[in-house]
Amino acid sequence: MTIRLENLRKTYDSGKAGKEVRAVNDISLEIPSNKIFGIIGKSGAGKSTLVRLVSLLERPDSGEVLYDGQRVDNLKDAALIARRRRIGMIFQNFNLFSSRTAAGNIAYPLEICGTPKSKIQVRTAELLDLVGLSDRADAPISTLSGGQKQRIAIARALANNPDILFCDEATSALDPQTTLSILNLIREIQKKMNLTVVMITHQMEVVRDACSLVAVIHDGAVVEQGSVDDIFVRPQTDVTRDFLAHLTQPSASLSDQNELVRWSSDGGNYTLRFIGGKTDEPVLSRLARKFEVEFNIRAGGIQKLSTEKVGTLLIDIYGAAEEVSRALEYLRDQGIVVEQEKRRDA
Repeated sequence: MTIRLENLRKTYDSGKAGKEVRAVNDISLEIPSNKIFGIIGKSGAGKSTLVRLVSLLERPDSGEVLYDGQRVDNLKDAALIARRRRIGMIFQNFNLFSSRTAAGNIAYPLEICGTPKSKIQVRTAELLDLVGLSDRADAPISTLSGGQKQRIAIARALANNPDILFCDEATSALDPQTTLSILNLIREIQKKMNLTVVMITHQMEVVRDACSLVAVIHDGAVVEQGSVDDIFVRPQTDVTRDFLAHLTQPSASLSDQNELVRWSSDGGNYTLRFIGGKTDEPVLSRLARKFEVEFNIRAGGIQKLSTEKVGTLLIDIYGAAEEVSRALEYLRDQGIVVEQEKRRDA
């Protein structure tokens, strides 16, 4: 299912006299079929409003939402209900019924649609097996861990065989290890069911570990979009660089190879990104021999992306301005992406 957005706008009353908030500001975007597409933005960026428009929970003030070329934002009554039933939604806080068992929660959307009980039992058993919780069918929700609750929520979202799955901050309430297991599950399900998955998040780790494409949202607009590999290697906007900078915070575990480890809180005026095989080459050693410069490494690590790995170093380079300039040009000629950091107090 391909999703296309054309010039979407949505404005809300700010609560202050004469003032409005434009939560979605003229967004046009194409989400290809059978991919995991990430929409990332900070709190207040407009990403949650955008997903409500795309998932038909709200109507835009203007613009169009198209599924496989057919406009759907203007559907009414029975047609809108029928279309919504083919959309799966997963939420941050699970939104499960505490009065129902795990199986009962999965069965709920099937019951609403009038599915025969015999088919509900079969489908519920299939989904419990799919999410790895066949032995928890009769478990009260209160006895499940956060990861298990989200697995049940995923199973419920898949009950009616949707062609689109929206994940709205689906891992924000989970610890890192559980987050990774949920992302792995979503990837497996996407491949098995050929789903179009849209992941809304403020976590760059989620984009890195699950998505193949991403759009960065800021102040209600798309400021950057492309493949995850390109966004990580060549970020074009300060907003995206800020998200990537989050990954340079000290790692909770030094064994986590997908985190950058910073051992100095000072400096780091240059960010170097080594793509693919460049991560294994002694580029800085060659640099020091070739030019009258010195360097100090402030942070480093390797990000494992979908098609390749990207090594990142935060460094300072010392020397005469002309020599530093020549050294930086040499790095670029070697295929290293070089970014000069803005001063924190600028």
